[in-house]
Amino acid sequence: MSLAGELMDRWAPLLDGVDLKTGSKGRFEVLIDGQEVFSKARLDRFPVEGEVRKLLEPRLGPAPQWRSSHT
Repeated sequence: MSLAGELMDRWAPLLDGVDLKTGSKGRFEVLIDGQEVFSKARLDRFPVEGEVRKLLEPRLGPAPQWRSSHT
């Protein structure tokens, strides 16, 4: 699953949206409300799986129970 998909799957009711923008020089940045959460340029690496989620949880809180348990 893509990072954007993971975030929307967990926090869709809390998010206005997720913007994916192309960049230059291999940039990969995650911001929330304009504030940096993760920056490949600053850390010189891509995030490991689950890292961005862990960085967002203090800001967004635990994922809400927003899906019906009925199938």
